[in-house]
Amino acid sequence: MNLFQVYSLLDLEPVKAQGAYLWDKQGVEYLDFYGGHAVISIGHTHPHYVEKICDQLSKIGFYSNAVINSLQVELAQKLGELSGYEDYEFFLCNSGAEANENALKLASFTTGRERVLAMKGAFHGRTSMAVAVTDNPKIQAPVNKSDKVSFVELNDIEALRAELSRGEYAALIIEPIQGVNGIKVATVEYLQAAREACKEYGTLLIMDEIQAGSGRSGRYFAHQWADIKADIITLAKGIANGFPVGGVMISPEIPAWKGMLGTTFGGSHLACAAAIAVADVMKSENLVANAEKMGEAIINGIKGVSGIKDIRGRGLMIGIDLSVPQAEFRRLLREKYHIMTGLSGEWTLRLLPPLMITQKEVDRFVEAFRLTAEELGM
Repeated sequence: MNLFQVYSLLDLEPVKAQGAYLWDKQGVEYLDFYGGHAVISIGHTHPHYVEKICDQLSKIGFYSNAVINSLQVELAQKLGELSGYEDYEFFLCNSGAEANENALKLASFTTGRERVLAMKGAFHGRTSMAVAVTDNPKIQAPVNKSDKVSFVELNDIEALRAELSRGEYAALIIEPIQGVNGIKVATVEYLQAAREACKEYGTLLIMDEIQAGSGRSGRYFAHQWADIKADIITLAKGIANGFPVGGVMISPEIPAWKGMLGTTFGGSHLACAAAIAVADVMKSENLVANAEKMGEAIINGIKGVSGIKDIRGRGLMIGIDLSVPQAEFRRLLREKYHIMTGLSGEWTLRLLPPLMITQKEVDRFVEAFRLTAEELGM
């Protein structure tokens, strides 16, 4: 049996990783400024992470959610402490798309409404409702298309208020930083206006923090740069450093709706152990503050390089618009300087490194970036 061909693969197979580095089958070392698509938060194979998972696996890896699992409670408490959402409730699932599905369902049950407002350029996942609120018709099968979703421009406060004033939306779903769309940042003013308008018109505010959350932006959640609170928050990716974990954080004002949400594998003992280890390391190594500091160092290091059209982002979620196609720029970085990076569209280089990188890794990237720009005549 062959694999279903859904990915365009690089001719590269990592077989070992540690910290911010990967090694391929030939033993070549790569600096990882892609982080497995914003998933690697505390660094590859962190000793505490490995120990916690192995220890848990030697005890019990999985059992049904029909029994008590105190690891779920411990994880919820640690995430509440890290994020400042101690009074919220937590539902565990397996992925970001699943988290968004459950958040949207929860909003509809709570408000009794059936419409959702989303952002142009948004990406929320590939499952049924998640893809319906994703602004990309190319990945919507006929069965996924919905007339119950409307889209407005990110950062257009007037358009946002005009839609919400219709009083028919169960939820407004926003990525505070749009990752797939090239690191487009929602302004502080826009997020504050969204919070105010949702309260005014009875709409629940969902913050999709799947890529921007878990400390990546220099705050635990990127919407916290605007000093607001969401009604529902979805998270995944960096929450468990590569173990498949998703979650929904829910305001205490929203009823539990017992029996409405459910999952077989979500919140398993092993999954919780992985996420608890990440929370431990994030706190003990002060990785949220480090993300802000190292993000500033990267931007300051490449600022002024000829051929950069724009630099956007917060913390270690950075988009760089180039005057040359990103594919060639990324190829040179990877093949000549052994640095892995991400992409968004034809012209945007996307940086999503582990949150534990140091000035040493930043300096290596900045030097390689400058040399690559010179070589390509930017």
